[in-house]
Amino acid sequence: MLQKTAGIVLHTLKYSDTSIIAHVYTEVAGRVSFIVPLPRSRKTVVKSVLFQPLALVELEADFRHHAGFYKVKEAKSFYPFTSIPYNPYKSAIALFLSEFLYRAVREETENQLLFDYLRYSIVWLDECQHEFANFHLVFLMRISRFLGCFPNLQDYREGCYFDLTNACFTSIRPQLHSFYILPDEASKLISLMRMNYETMHHFQMNRSERARCLVVMNEYYRVHLPDFPILKSLDVLKELFD
Repeated sequence: MLQKTAGIVLHTLKYSDTSIIAHVYTEVAGRVSFIVPLPRSRKTVVKSVLFQPLALVELEADFRHHAGFYKVKEAKSFYPFTSIPYNPYKSAIALFLSEFLYRAVREETENQLLFDYLRYSIVWLDECQHEFANFHLVFLMRISRFLGCFPNLQDYREGCYFDLTNACFTSIRPQLHSFYILPDEASKLISLMRMNYETMHHFQMNRSERARCLVVMNEYYRVHLPDFPILKSLDVLKELFD
C-alpha cells in the first residue's frame, strides 16, 4: 500500500551497486528501513543525496507489511537545510545525533510526540545563528523522557552521588556496581536539566566540561538501552566548542 509520510534520516548504508538502505524515523510508522535506488540519470525520481544525516524528507513508499525493507516511490525534502550542511560545527552535531538516534530509537510504531520533538530540535539547530554549543547536551538530556530513562532528580542533596544504573541521586556511594558519578559532577546534573534551547547559552561550559558530559551521557545510555555502543562520532564532537 502506497503511503506518504514525513521522515528523519538516521543512517544509510550501501545495499548494492544500484541502491542504498536508509533507516528513517517516520511520522506514521516509527523507525523504518527503506530501499532507495541510486540515481542513474538526472530524471531519477528518488535522489539519494536527500538522505543525509538528520535530513527531513517526505516519502511515498510501499508499506506492505510482509516486506523487510520498504520501497520508496518518491522522495523530496520537506525542510531544506540552510546551515547544517555548511557549518562544520552543526554538521558534526548532526552526524553525532544521527548516530545516537540510529542506536537509541528502535520502536517501529507511531510516536507523534517523539517525532515532533525530533523535528522541532533539528529545525531549531538549523535556524539558530549563534550560541548553540550546548545544543547536543540539551538534546541528549531531554530525549531521555521519550526513551523511558529520564533521571529522577527529586532527591538531590548537596554531597549526593548520582547512580547511573538506578537513575537517581543517593547519599551513599553505590557498592554493587561502578556506574555512578561523584558528588562534584552530580551537582552539575541539576544545572544541565534546567537548560533548554532558548536558555542554554546562559550556562557557560568549557570544552573539557562538555566532553566529560558527553562521556557520562554515553555511559548512561549504555546502561539503560540494549546493545547501545560507544558512539564512533563521540571523539569528533568532544574536540569542538572550546
